[in-house]
Amino acid sequence: MSDRRARLVIAVVSTVVLAVVASLLLGHAPQAGVPPAVAALPLANACLNATSAALLSVGFLFIRRKRVSAHKACMVSALVVSFLFLASYVTYHALAGSRPFTGRGWIRAVYFPILISHVVLAAAIVPLVLATVFRAFTGNFARHRRLARWTLPLWLYVSVTGVIVYWMLYRL
Repeated sequence: MSDRRARLVIAVVSTVVLAVVASLLLGHAPQAGVPPAVAALPLANACLNATSAALLSVGFLFIRRKRVSAHKACMVSALVVSFLFLASYVTYHALAGSRPFTGRGWIRAVYFPILISHVVLAAAIVPLVLATVFRAFTGNFARHRRLARWTLPLWLYVSVTGVIVYWMLYRL
C-alpha cells in the first residue's frame, strides 16, 4: 500500500472511530436497566488500559535493548488490547450511556483537566498509532522511529489516564 493510500485509510478509520465515540458520548440515550455484564465493562476497560500501558512500557524497554522481536510482540499486543478496549468502551457507552462525575470540591479541579487531556489525546492517538504501526509493518523504520517518539508517550499517557479517570469516576 502506498503512503498516500495509507494516509487515506488512516484518516477514514480515525474519523469513523471518533465519530462513533463522539455520537455515543454526546448524543446517545442509553437503554434503561444495565445488565450486570455491561455494568462490569468499566472495570474491564480500566484493566485493558492498564495492560496496554504495561505492554507499551515493556515494548519500549525491549527496543532499547535491541530485542526487536520482543518489542514487536509487545507493541502488536498493545494494539490488540487497545482495540479490545475500544470495542468494550463503545459497547458500554452504547448500552449504558455516560456516567457523570459526582465528586465535589477540590477533586473536580483535578478530575476535569485529567479527563479533558485524556479525551483530546485519545482522539489524537488513533491516527498516530495507525501511522506508526503502518510505518513499522512496511519496513520504514526511520519514519517509524521519528513518529514513535511522539506516539509512545502520548499512547502511554492515554492508557494511564484512562485508568485514573476510571478510578476517579467509579471508585472515589
